[in-house]
Amino acid sequence: MKNVMVCVTQQKTCDRLIKYGRELLEGKTGELLVIHVADGRYGILGSSREGEALDYLYEKAKEYGASLTVLKSDDVLAALVEQARKNDACIVVLGESREGVSASNIVAKLEENLAGIARLLVIPS
Repeated sequence: MKNVMVCVTQQKTCDRLIKYGRELLEGKTGELLVIHVADGRYGILGSSREGEALDYLYEKAKEYGASLTVLKSDDVLAALVEQARKNDACIVVLGESREGVSASNIVAKLEENLAGIARLLVIPS
């Protein structure tokens, strides 16, 4: 196995996604990478409590032996695809979109853009 990239938001429920990513690597070689990409129009974590949220993400990444990358981009989709390529991710984990399933949501677009690069695993809420 290569690397597992877990895409997270500012929500504390991201813990379950990071844990899932760690479980995928159990007994295998590879790195666990946690990434948060903030829309360039907003703060890093989209919250007035960004420091607290960043500390939480850092502690959770550390707890599961993962590296944490926090980026700001005007094109979140392109940034996630670039990080998957750059980090040689074979699996990308993310939570189910609140928008549901549609061709226009980030999940569908990410799956399309990751074709041939990495397998996308969407974890239900």
